[in-house]
Amino acid sequence: MSTSSVGGSSSFFDGTLTSGASNSIDNPLGAQESISGLGSGLDTTAIINELMAVQEVPVNQLTLQQEGYQAQQSDLTTIQTDLQNVMNDAADLSDPSLFTTSQTVTTSDSNLMTATTSTGAAVGSYEVNVTQLASSAQRTFTYTPPTSNDTVTIDGVQETVTAGESAQAFASTVNSDPNADVWAAALNNGTIVLSDRATGDNGSNFIQVSDPGGSLVEQPDLAVQGQDAEFTVNGGQELTSTSNTVTNAIPGVSLTLQGLTNTGPVTVDVQAPAPSSSGIATAINQFVTDYNNTINAIETQLAQTPVNNPQDQSDESQGQLYDDSELTALLANMRELMYTAGSGLPEGMASLADIGVSTGAATGDAPTSSQTLSGDLTVDTSTLDSAIATNPEGVQAVLSSFATSFQSLVNVDAGPGGELTQRITDDSTQSSDLGSQISSMEQTLTDYQTNLQAEYAQLADALESSQAQQSWLTQQIAGFSSSSS
Repeated sequence: MSTSSVGGSSSFFDGTLTSGASNSIDNPLGAQESISGLGSGLDTTAIINELMAVQEVPVNQLTLQQEGYQAQQSDLTTIQTDLQNVMNDAADLSDPSLFTTSQTVTTSDSNLMTATTSTGAAVGSYEVNVTQLASSAQRTFTYTPPTSNDTVTIDGVQETVTAGESAQAFASTVNSDPNADVWAAALNNGTIVLSDRATGDNGSNFIQVSDPGGSLVEQPDLAVQGQDAEFTVNGGQELTSTSNTVTNAIPGVSLTLQGLTNTGPVTVDVQAPAPSSSGIATAINQFVTDYNNTINAIETQLAQTPVNNPQDQSDESQGQLYDDSELTALLANMRELMYTAGSGLPEGMASLADIGVSTGAATGDAPTSSQTLSGDLTVDTSTLDSAIATNPEGVQAVLSSFATSFQSLVNVDAGPGGELTQRITDDSTQSSDLGSQISSMEQTLTDYQTNLQAEYAQLADALESSQAQQSWLTQQIAGFSSSSS
């Protein structure tokens, strides 16, 4: 059964009654037409409302207490979840795969050439000059639809040409044949162009076609022999490749040739093996973002003052964690850890501050920012990039040491079975116990309400009966007086 809030306009019972032996009330127990002391002159509705309001006060107070425990439980659960997310971010910082080395290969003109490596490549800078791209051999034919089925043999592979078949249909047949070693293109004028599926110079005896039925007649002047790609590296001996994907130019590097270097060679830079600086920076920035959001959320709860004399659930939910000693101590320890040197690490490469992660404290005459005052972390990108480039092992050691310490620190409060879990469980237990008390008290109020209804119904009946008798006696006396006169 619902109860009214302290100071609210609603009440546990509306007090309306019926007269007579079968009286009923207009309340949650049942509903019939009702009156309010019409015959007796008593305002029984107001009387019962006042009596019930007094009895409801303890129930309302317990309800507010229960809502307070529920609000605190919700706040602590949110904080615990946020802290666990930050712990996961910290664990990512110590993941060995974050520092897996790889090589970066770049070219000075990606329109003319691209480069990749999947294995160890020779470190250095290379000048690649391309004088010829690899291309496929071609033969061109005049196509005439046969009047009866025809068989065309191309490099030993037979293709059937059905009677009246169009050039486009024949080209589709060739292109869909997995055994064919050529591609067929049907031009608008009915010409068929056959091209080797592989690039490179395979000699003058290319694309051999036999067609006794005469569907294909070659245009020999348009025959084109395939050619290899030709290039040099660092001005050395000319090299060739049957494909424009070149693997014999730079050891460990695959080049894709896309154009001739007419205006000068393309520079290919092969960097030394190193961890991905962008990957490391992404993991650190994720940690910093989640860390800042979490401490700001906790600070908001710690600074929220309770409402004096709360009147409703909204009031009661305010300030449940105001100046909470456990959370205050946790924030202080987390901030201190940011500047604590890792055990056994060398000076200058021992804490997050050494790799550019700090509260961004002002230097010189620079003003102190609100983020610094609140303890928000910032990332100095230049310092971090420099540390990764010059001492990746040191950065890995700093992050691994910090992550271990951070998880150990926060796990005491936010981990499974930690302090926050215990507090959340206690709040749940308290809320459940209060719920049982409230249910019992509401049942008592229901019984009390029923008794009041019965008592005031009887009183109303008695008063109405008394008034009726008084009226009858008055009428009798008046009659006697009139007869005597």
